[in-house]
Amino acid sequence: MTDINKTIQQHKKLCNLVSERKIKQSLDILSDMMTNASSGDFHDEYDDLVMTYRNMLTYTIEGINDPERSKVYLKLIQSILELSDKVRQDILSHYSGWNTYWVKQQAEKEQKLTGKTLVETVDDLIFKTELDELLNLNSEINSDPESEIAKKHKQLIGNIFNHLWLTDYYGEAEESLIDIILHSGKFRWYESCIFTTAITLSSFRIWQPEKLLHLIAIYEYGEEQVMERALSGLILNLHYYNDRFLLYPEISSRISKMSAMPAFKEHCKIIVLQTIRSRETEDLSRKLHDEILPQVAKLQPRIEERLDLDNILPKDINEEKNPDWSEMFSDSEEIFKTMEELTRLQMEGADVYMSAFANLKHFDFFKDFQNWFIPFYPDHEVVDEIFRDEILGPGTNEMAEAMYKTPFICNSDKYSLILNLKYLPSSQKSMMLKVFRMELEGLQELGEDDAVADPNRKFRTSVTQYLQDIYRFFKLSPYRKEFEDIFTGKLDIYNSEFFRLTTNAAEAEAGLADYFFSKDFYDDALDLYLKQLKEKSDDAQLYEKIGYCFQQKSDFEEALKYYKLAELIDRKLWTIKKIGFCLRRLGRNEDALEYYLQAGDIEPDNMHTAIITGHCYLDLKEYELALKHYFRIEYNDPGNIKILRPIAYCYFSLGRFDESEKYYERLSAGKLNAHDLINMGHLALCRGRKKEAIEYYRQSIITGEITREKFMAIFAEDRNLLLSLGVNKDDLPILLDYLLFITG
Repeated sequence: MTDINKTIQQHKKLCNLVSERKIKQSLDILSDMMTNASSGDFHDEYDDLVMTYRNMLTYTIEGINDPERSKVYLKLIQSILELSDKVRQDILSHYSGWNTYWVKQQAEKEQKLTGKTLVETVDDLIFKTELDELLNLNSEINSDPESEIAKKHKQLIGNIFNHLWLTDYYGEAEESLIDIILHSGKFRWYESCIFTTAITLSSFRIWQPEKLLHLIAIYEYGEEQVMERALSGLILNLHYYNDRFLLYPEISSRISKMSAMPAFKEHCKIIVLQTIRSRETEDLSRKLHDEILPQVAKLQPRIEERLDLDNILPKDINEEKNPDWSEMFSDSEEIFKTMEELTRLQMEGADVYMSAFANLKHFDFFKDFQNWFIPFYPDHEVVDEIFRDEILGPGTNEMAEAMYKTPFICNSDKYSLILNLKYLPSSQKSMMLKVFRMELEGLQELGEDDAVADPNRKFRTSVTQYLQDIYRFFKLSPYRKEFEDIFTGKLDIYNSEFFRLTTNAAEAEAGLADYFFSKDFYDDALDLYLKQLKEKSDDAQLYEKIGYCFQQKSDFEEALKYYKLAELIDRKLWTIKKIGFCLRRLGRNEDALEYYLQAGDIEPDNMHTAIITGHCYLDLKEYELALKHYFRIEYNDPGNIKILRPIAYCYFSLGRFDESEKYYERLSAGKLNAHDLINMGHLALCRGRKKEAIEYYRQSIITGEITREKFMAIFAEDRNLLLSLGVNKDDLPILLDYLLFITG
């Protein structure tokens, strides 16, 4: 059986090799792919390509000057990619068993029955009769979904969608069909929307520059809600085919011309931002929980964890992002508006609504492929079903209108909500009606003033909802396995050739970098900040932000390097403390102490600096000096129980058991953790109270905070300290075995 996954991976590798101009290797892969193809015609095409390339190589080596060589080479590259696309499609259509190819094969069977296997002109289409009937219709389509004409119309829309989606290479027929859709006036806006998506999906399936040119034409036609989809599809395709589209000058030159229009550039920025934002849930959550937090936990000194040193004082917000950076957003207002507007754009369903609606995609409605992309509109037949509901019926118009207008829920989720309404209890139905009435009132209050303040509001809303719809299709649709998920990976559209063609790269990248930084996309921000260094080698704030990005990635060596460079240009308290922080994380405790002492000299009354200085002395086992700093905290914040923990530990480590015991007694007024109980056990052991020590150790294990294995590891770390404080080393193995017996 043919391994289709192998074919898909081979095709990707071939495309990458071609982009690197490794033509011989790409031809070898193509030859291997063809062993599974059904068509013999591919071999003839392949042999022609190999012969052309061998001749070119021979002429070049022999020094023959061919003025047409660059054109021939470009055509050769295009032909290799096109043939690989065809071979890939041939293998998938025969062996994948995918719905995509089943639908395609059904359409081809019907086409054969017409006697016109090849669709060359619009007259050859199997649905040409139905299309002519629509074009000749003088009145509106009957809104009753059960009427014969409405059923025929619905079937026509499905046929057009499937044709545009499943046609591998567009020709005169598709050009005429798209022209009819745009200019006949017979197709409603929401129908044009799904046709536009069909072109986008067709382009993902098989590259063809004409498809992108059609998307450009639809965008330039300017019909609301349709143009947004056309440009979104165009940008997603240009990013997907980043290594390919520059091989087609007709595309890049067209994009360059459009980039002279401010509206186009602004529209592109909106789509790029919203596309990048769509990955936030999966990408950042995974990184936070699987990478960043575990790494930080590994780097935390054990003593810091045990004494809960990080939580003695509330977080100092000035210890995090540099407060001086608040000005950075003013520099990027021209590019991405204000941060408040960017926050408003955070309607992306991946973080908020995705999980809420994920379980509401099981309705038969979503088994119809095109319904994943249909815009919500109040007259849809799904809404008609609600009219028959006793409770919902009277308020259906208001509810549908509110749902249509609300910018905060994507189209796919609006249909999910409507479909689920009829299954709700009566009380919840009534509540939903109230909610949507309030929503409609709120939206009406926004009115035209908001549109004047933000002329791109409608465009932004449509783009946001459409990208959410596509996101749900790729994540939740039963057909998702048949498509490469464009929302996986880094989605670094800002690194694509398209982005450079449509923006002032340096200016746009600066704004994007600060946006990424504000949203904690540190990998992306870092990429862009490092690019800026070439032009801003004396910008201290830039070095600070680069250092902070590395710090957030737990790369403390690199963070330290950039913080020190920032300090050389502009010495600030914040930077000094960050250098100290990195040094401490790297275990360079004496150096860290030096920087925190400098920070203390600059700002002697800062308690956060005082406490970290105390921690540095604790790291160095300079317990007397650590105590001096901890006492400052105790004096300034007498109700702070947490500061008692390191004070009690320092007294214990100094062998001043009476003082230590007093502080542990005060600490006992709060909740003791497992580490407190271990330290109190150590104290009892040093004072000769073995039974009491054993009981504390037992309690530390039964808290469930630590395992017996973790307890044994901690005890082994503390062994030398205990021996230095007078504990008999021969007692320790007996004591531990006794503990193991009683904790079973």
